[in-house]
Amino acid sequence: MTSQTIGTTGSGGQAPQAPSEEAPRSSGLRGHPWFTLITVAVGVMMVALDGTIVAIANPAIQKDLKASFADVQWITNGYFLALAVSLITAGKLGDRFGHRQTFLIGVTGFAAASGAIGLSHSIAAVVTFRVFQGLFGALLMPAALGLLRATFPAEKLNMAIGIWGMVIGASTAGGPILGGVLVEHVNWQSVFFINVPVGAIALVLGLLILLDHRAENAPRSFDILGIALLSAAMFCLVWALIKAPTWGWGDGRTWTFIAASVLGFALFSFWETKVKEPLIPLGLFRSVPLSAGVVLMVLMAIAFMGGLFFVTFYLQNVHGMSPIDAGLHLLPLTGMMIVASPLAGFAITKLGPRVPLAGGMIATAVAMYGMSTLEADTGSAVMSIWFGLLGLGLAPVMVGATEVIVGNAPMELSGVAGGLQQAAMQIGGSLGTAVLGAVMASKVDNDLAANWKDAGLPPLTPAQLHQASEAVQVGVAPVAKGTPEPIVAKITGVAHDTFISGMSLASLVACGVAAVAVLVALLTKRGENAEAGAGVGHV
Repeated sequence: MTSQTIGTTGSGGQAPQAPSEEAPRSSGLRGHPWFTLITVAVGVMMVALDGTIVAIANPAIQKDLKASFADVQWITNGYFLALAVSLITAGKLGDRFGHRQTFLIGVTGFAAASGAIGLSHSIAAVVTFRVFQGLFGALLMPAALGLLRATFPAEKLNMAIGIWGMVIGASTAGGPILGGVLVEHVNWQSVFFINVPVGAIALVLGLLILLDHRAENAPRSFDILGIALLSAAMFCLVWALIKAPTWGWGDGRTWTFIAASVLGFALFSFWETKVKEPLIPLGLFRSVPLSAGVVLMVLMAIAFMGGLFFVTFYLQNVHGMSPIDAGLHLLPLTGMMIVASPLAGFAITKLGPRVPLAGGMIATAVAMYGMSTLEADTGSAVMSIWFGLLGLGLAPVMVGATEVIVGNAPMELSGVAGGLQQAAMQIGGSLGTAVLGAVMASKVDNDLAANWKDAGLPPLTPAQLHQASEAVQVGVAPVAKGTPEPIVAKITGVAHDTFISGMSLASLVACGVAAVAVLVALLTKRGENAEAGAGVGHV
């Protein structure tokens, strides 16, 4: 099949336009769809891996750099904050200047920032370069989707996104395993240095293979005020979600930032109706399937990220597993996502997204319900069933919701659509961790004092109870040095039972969120504009 890049269709499904003069034809290796997929997958793997691999390195970083716990939190928070705030704007940059250039800059900058972290000798430098990692990662992720959309014909796009989702899922879930091996056998710096050769490979492949595709009516200007308003609104929202566990949901500072976020989004929406070339044309959201895809991505991330957040504490602090063992116990989740993502892409191509998406969220809801039944002595076989079912449920949602969002957007806004998809996932993950964390904290606060008393343990002062509650929320038994063994056993039993009750309630909330997402999935349908990117050879 010869290469061609078709112009975008309108939302009404008009006939395709002639190829744009700005969209070069592919020739041989350059522009080949499957090699393009391999190239963007290498770059995306680097970003997805960094989202979780660093968590394993944090204790070693804290010890080596003599950092406070709050400092170490910012190693993760700074990365996700920069990533979430920048994604949509980064997608617009790709639409304006071309996704190939944006991808290459993102890969290069991400690898360079990673190397700089490995060479850092202070926590301030680590956090600073983590922010740069987030900014460059934001350039890379929507550009990858934009390249897939422009390269693959509609009948192959779901399979490509399935493999893309498989890479993200496997990298995210495999991060703790690889991180544990590197920290245990090399050093914490190696967690970041590993990105340098991976980034170099992605850069070389990108220069040799990627073909720049630009829609005929791609944006020619920037909505500077829109970028500022959206960035401020996103910053306030994500900042409130990050700080809520520390400040408390009833704290005025939390609600001040939430109110500022709402105001920022309102002003942004008003401005977008007035500017000639808006950052996000609000007409995009007239597409019910696209809007449903964005909401579905948020709900899926709330259930997945929020629920999985406690599983790592459950495995390590309740079952006493090492980070590597905990990662290995999550292999059923990783493995099922690897197997199911391409199959989900095939099923969505044949059946459309509605049934696979709804089925995936049903499986996710059942898995989260199953996780609410876990006990302190639950065996690996039972855990594997629920983890595997969760991976099976997530795969079609990762693939299908992405295709629904990107496929229902015009070709010239594929970068913005990719940014929307990724931003929805980041916000959902932050929201899930914050909200389910609040559920966990509330349950532990309510139950701990009574459980402590029922076990016949010495009474605690309010300050001691608060400290004990914070420890129990992550599954740690608050045992003081020199405590007799019989008392240690009692405290550990109380701590683990109370943690399990909190995790169970949080998992049930995640189950409810997934159940609501089933209804949202029924509003989705195949992308109306998917044919706009059907221009490639050698598929």
